[in-house]
Amino acid sequence: MEFTAIPGVGAKTAAALAELDDAETALRSGDVARIARAPKITEGRAAAIARAAVRREHGDEGGFLATDRADEIYDDALSLLQARAVTEYGKKRLQTFFPSTSDSRIEEVRTFATAAMERDPTPELLEALAGVEPLEPAEGIRVRERCVATTDAERYAEAKAALPELPVEVIDERRELGELGRSYSTVYVLDAAFAGIDVDGDVRVVPDALEHPEEFVPERTLTFFAENREPLLAAAEVHEVAGTQPDCDLDSLRAALDRVDEEGGVVGDAKLERLEVAVDDLDAAVSTAESVGNDHLRDAIGEQDVTIEGTDFLSLVEQGARVDSLLSRELADDYDRAVELAREHIVESLDLDSGEAEFVERVFGGEPEFPLEHNEEAVSRLRTELTADRDRRANQLETELAAELRELREPAASMVESALELDVELAVSRFARDFDCVLPTLAGSGFEIEGGRSPLLDVPFEAVDPVDYGVEGVTLLSGVNSGGKTSTLDLVGLIAVLAHMGLPVPAESARVGRVSELHYYAKSQGTLDAGAFESTLREFGDLVEGESGRLVLVDELESITEPGASAKIIAGILEELHDQGASAVFVSHLADGIREAAGFDVAVDGIEAVGLVDGELRVDRSPKKDHLARSTPELIVEKLAGESEGGFYRDLLEKF
Repeated sequence: MEFTAIPGVGAKTAAALAELDDAETALRSGDVARIARAPKITEGRAAAIARAAVRREHGDEGGFLATDRADEIYDDALSLLQARAVTEYGKKRLQTFFPSTSDSRIEEVRTFATAAMERDPTPELLEALAGVEPLEPAEGIRVRERCVATTDAERYAEAKAALPELPVEVIDERRELGELGRSYSTVYVLDAAFAGIDVDGDVRVVPDALEHPEEFVPERTLTFFAENREPLLAAAEVHEVAGTQPDCDLDSLRAALDRVDEEGGVVGDAKLERLEVAVDDLDAAVSTAESVGNDHLRDAIGEQDVTIEGTDFLSLVEQGARVDSLLSRELADDYDRAVELAREHIVESLDLDSGEAEFVERVFGGEPEFPLEHNEEAVSRLRTELTADRDRRANQLETELAAELRELREPAASMVESALELDVELAVSRFARDFDCVLPTLAGSGFEIEGGRSPLLDVPFEAVDPVDYGVEGVTLLSGVNSGGKTSTLDLVGLIAVLAHMGLPVPAESARVGRVSELHYYAKSQGTLDAGAFESTLREFGDLVEGESGRLVLVDELESITEPGASAKIIAGILEELHDQGASAVFVSHLADGIREAAGFDVAVDGIEAVGLVDGELRVDRSPKKDHLARSTPELIVEKLAGESEGGFYRDLLEKF
């Protein structure tokens, strides 16, 4: 995919996207979270890029939401969906759903929504989803105990790029390789010329190492699984609760994760654990061994029968008197026993094997002395050997476990991705269930809604009265104040937006014609001044010159100027829309004036108030076709006329 071919993506953004692993898949799938990992791309920008990529794939040039109020309706719909997603991924992923004019895009989402509506968002499933999040790559890994060696400068650069986690050394000769073998637990040599060379340490000639670097840095795989342990286990639980079959074998995954610690090390191996303890406890063991040996010598010296009392002799010794010859002559056996006890303590306390125990021979011994002291150089050599053995054992286990986990990595990633996508499906399912939605029919022109209820009202959804309403062509919608005209427009706009997103709509049934653009104009706040009035007229001038297939919703346009002028302006706009075959609903209190000014028979529907009860309107929320609804003042005058014996209110009522 050519990134710059995506609308709105320039050279800098394309370069940032190119740094992502498999950016093309992320763009095609609308993976906003992964796109946002690209350098300097925010989540909002990532959502816009994902939408643009989807539009390009389906040949959708955008422009469905033609006005600010139409944008607001879409934002409200998106917010309702996002509120029903559990994961942050799900919320971001839902941003890639948008109203489209592309049949292929709408059908793609309808297929998705049909399956989603069958999902059962149980509390157990939603709780399991709470722990799922996109997997993060393992970064910042540094390995100090192993290195890569080469004689070639070009190979050096390649190794630095392919194996950034390992030190890379340049060598010229065999001697330098031997020095590396003594300094590192393992040396990987890239030059075949060194094959068969005999040097100290674990030196391996692997000319093809750069072709499969992950085998030489098992920490990559282990750290990835260690850092992503929780989302992996959560995703596994999601699939079990949902009863779905992931690509990953869950038993194998859990068993492998049990063998990886939080830092990416291997656990559960007795030999490695023994060596780790031995390295950590070596100094303490040597110190205690000295005490064990000296305690034995102290007891032996105190019991000696010599010319000087044993206790006095001990005092002299402790004051630093030379006693080498005395120890050699009088206490040779006891000194040897003290050394033996000290060595045994180290071997036993550190659980050393026979090969490791050989290095302990040099820690204590030599010329008799008191107090008995260890040989620091021998201790250092023992520490080096134990450390090297530990690192080699760890590397062996890590290599084996990493090879096993590499086989699980792709299936595990797929398992997490499908769990995250399930959250998106469940969000649609919860939306459909919460608002009693159905998939609408997309056919014909205009719209037909049965039992529609708007979730945008500031009342509990259960308290919303259902609305039946349909329009073909251009229609005026009349009705009393606070009777539900604006909420009816909102419902129509919302259903049109959701239908063109390919999603279910809040109605018992609905048919929506194919809409090229949604123009929704909210009620103006007061009469406009001359400049604002001219700007508004220009906006409607552009509207009537637009393409066919538009749905136009206008709320009380008459408020922009004087009623007489407003009626003429609205009539002129309706005439143009009528001639173009557009679908439109204009809410207005000037139906009579508009009809009189219009050059065609304007249809008028009405939201009828059925009366006043305790000073409050009782309204039939479903507009009546071909009916001019009575105004609130008329209803009040009618009520007063019925209560009064005089003729004033009856005469006043006749004027309506």
